[in-house]
Amino acid sequence: MLYLGKRGIFTILAFTNEATQLHICFRTMNRPIIITGLTILIGCAAQKTGTTPNSGQGDTRSTEINFLDDNTYLLINTTTDKSYGYDKSNPIKVGGSKESSGPRNERRFLNALLGPNGEEIKYFRAGSCCPFKTPNGPIDNSGMLDRYRLTWIGSSDTLDIYLNMYDKGDLMIPVGLTAKK
Repeated sequence: MLYLGKRGIFTILAFTNEATQLHICFRTMNRPIIITGLTILIGCAAQKTGTTPNSGQGDTRSTEINFLDDNTYLLINTTTDKSYGYDKSNPIKVGGSKESSGPRNERRFLNALLGPNGEEIKYFRAGSCCPFKTPNGPIDNSGMLDRYRLTWIGSSDTLDIYLNMYDKGDLMIPVGLTAKK
């Protein structure tokens, strides 16, 4: 807040996330001092701190990623968790948004999947959904999941798979599917 008081006194108040106050008083109308003070204040106010509730919880990857080729991950382990990838509360964390490879990592994961009996799958992106908080989100520590529809020859229905390109996690084969070797 900028306040012009009597006799040209400027008062600037800034509040940090700990609810502390910074109070600066300029007793002069000297422009360079005011501009310098405002620059320092804006720089300090824009600085982010690691106080978000999810800080450090976005990336959970504990194993290195291997590739079959540049466009396909090598998936070795099958999960027993029936919600993994199928439920928006348990998306597959492919990561890569910070490296500008989020969508490519999603395709790398999907390219590795096969149907339950080794059938070639087809997939398409059904859109973004399901906003969530993540320390890796580009705006206000938020991200959106991507929903893909999967099918294969002989399947009676399509599957919905939820992918998270903001956070990195261990990649596994979802229940009911297999993977290329």
